[in-house]
Amino acid sequence: MADRNRTLQADLPEGVMREMQSMVDAGWFRNTDELVLDALRRFLDSHRGDLMQDLIREDVEWGLHGSD
Repeated sequence: MADRNRTLQADLPEGVMREMQSMVDAGWFRNTDELVLDALRRFLDSHRGDLMQDLIREDVEWGLHGSD
């Protein structure tokens, strides 16, 4: 099954928007949507291990002390 696109709305500081537009204008990205998607993918990739470790820790805690 193909991924479906969803819309995300965010309020960003003007300075961040200017920097994003500068990167688009310099040709690093086709548009700000592409830039945001790339930034989010990189963030998620770099934190995936931490997230998995936290989830495993929660499961172990539940297994030791939790109840249904």
